[in-house]
Amino acid sequence: MFRGKKYTASIAGFDRQHLYTPVEAVDLVKASAKASFDETIELAVRLGVDPRKADQIVRGTLSLPAGTGRTARVVVFAAGEKAALARAAGADVVGADDLVARVANEGFLDFDIAIATPDLMGQVGTLGRVLGPRGLMPNPKTGTVTDDVEKAVIEFKGGRVEYRTDKVGNIHLRIGKASFERAQLLENLHAVMEEIHRAKPAGAKGRYVRAVTLSSTMGPGVHIDPLLARKVDEELAATA
Repeated sequence: MFRGKKYTASIAGFDRQHLYTPVEAVDLVKASAKASFDETIELAVRLGVDPRKADQIVRGTLSLPAGTGRTARVVVFAAGEKAALARAAGADVVGADDLVARVANEGFLDFDIAIATPDLMGQVGTLGRVLGPRGLMPNPKTGTVTDDVEKAVIEFKGGRVEYRTDKVGNIHLRIGKASFERAQLLENLHAVMEEIHRAKPAGAKGRYVRAVTLSSTMGPGVHIDPLLARKVDEELAATA
C-alpha cells in the first residue's frame, strides 16, 4: 500500500508496537497531524464484549468537556410545537412525514444525529434499514427519542456525542481537533474512558478494555496502554 511522505515520516517518529501513556499518545498524534486542514482526533477502543448478544452492546451518549471541534448536523423528526422548539434550538432540518419520505425516497442522509419525538417513532421505525446500519436510528437509550427536543438539540450541537460498539466490539469516537490544546484532548479522552467503564455490561467476561488507539484523520494510530487510559487526570496534573 502506498504511503505519503508525511505519513511515513510520522511512523518513523515512534514505535507502533509500544503502549504509550495518554499524554505521550496525545503529543505524538498532534505532532503527526501534518495535513493542510485541521485534522480530527479519533479514539478507537476495542472491548471484550460479544456484540451479537443484546445485553453486551455498549452504547450511550456523553458530553465531551472540551467539545468536538465541529458542530454536529442534527435533524429532528417532530411535528407541531415540538418542531417549532427544535428549529428554535438550532436543528438543521426538522420535519415529520415529509422528512421520513425525504430519507426513504431521496436518500437524504446528510446529518450526524437524528432525534425523534416518541409519537413519530412509528414512522421513523420504517427507516430502520436505512438509518440502523449507519448508527443514525433514534433510540431512547441514547437520548435521541425524547419529548424534550429543545434540550437534545442544544446538547448534541454543543458537543454531546453518541457511541456504540460495532459488530466486532469496537467503539470509535472523535474527541477533538489537532488544533486543540493537549489538556483539552486529555480531558475528552478521560471523559470517554470513564463513560465506557461506566457502561460495562454485566455479562462481559475477562478483560473489558483490550486496546486503545488514538489517531488523527491522516496520521497513524498510536496505541495507549489500556491500564493507563483512565489515568489522564493524574498525568495532566503532573505535567501542568
